Amino acid sequence: MIRHDWSLQEIRLIHDLPLPELLYRAQSAHRAYHDPEAVQGCALLSIKTGHCPEDCAYCPQSARYETGLGSEPLLSVRETLRAAKNAKANGATRFCMGAAWREAPEGPEFERVVEMVRGVRELGMEACCTLGMLTQDQANRLAEAGLTAYNHNLDTSPEFYGEIITTRSYQDRLDTLARVRRSGVTVCCGGIIGMGESIEDRLGLILQLARQDPHPESVPINSLVRVAGTPLAGQAPVGGLEFARVIATARIAMPSSIVRLSAGRLEMSEEGQALCFLAGANSIFLGERLLTTPNPASSEDEGLLSKMGMRLCEQPLTTVSGSQS
Repeated sequence: MIRHDWSLQEIRLIHDLPLPELLYRAQSAHRAYHDPEAVQGCALLSIKTGHCPEDCAYCPQSARYETGLGSEPLLSVRETLRAAKNAKANGATRFCMGAAWREAPEGPEFERVVEMVRGVRELGMEACCTLGMLTQDQANRLAEAGLTAYNHNLDTSPEFYGEIITTRSYQDRLDTLARVRRSGVTVCCGGIIGMGESIEDRLGLILQLARQDPHPESVPINSLVRVAGTPLAGQAPVGGLEFARVIATARIAMPSSIVRLSAGRLEMSEEGQALCFLAGANSIFLGERLLTTPNPASSEDEGLLSKMGMRLCEQPLTTVSGSQS
């Protein structure tokens, strides 16, 4: 049953279950709403790169850090749609476009993004954008263009958030999510594990997501990609069992959502990724780059899914039963 009244204690009890029981419950929740053998392939393109004014401690695109990443202007519609066609040919059914803005600008650049959304939808793909904060009018215009989903991550718990970002408040993020909801576009919202947060902070993030009504249709769970020059470059990597526990807890708390095994897969073993699929993840990003950080090659993903007897969906994922009611 879909719930929106979770308590932190309940989330903690789930997370701390013996691993066999936790995975059993996560698989049961997963199978109630999804095809357990199907994985959605997504592609993520940086359409405007670098020189972002925000101070997100994990991000190589911040203008505040010396990461060696140059600044690139907004791509043309033609370049973006060429990349979308290639992504579709490689098995992706959702195409995500990310721009390093604090907030989406008004004017010609925003209108170009609107044209990109229309073009991706005309290819028969889902279209997702992450452009920073939106006004209600911008959210409405993206919806009119056919945008499938808007990504705006909470990143971590409200309590730890100030340790990672000071240039945008937690409430700013919640306000943008509310505008996206009002526009009729689905919500893609998750966070990052491995930034120095406590277990309580990881569970606090899941609690924030699971209390949304409806739940985010898409929940990306990222493992921190440590980039030289950023304040979090020296963080220790997250263990595979730790990460799988977060995936499983998110799956149980939000059973009908698509849980996306997102950034950080390059440092995971095949066994670690397989454990995340068993824990309820049912989406990955395809292609050798996620915005500006590396990602496994398509051949590696094909090999892993083949070994597991799983497959990329030929159509966007839909739930097989249940509802958000």
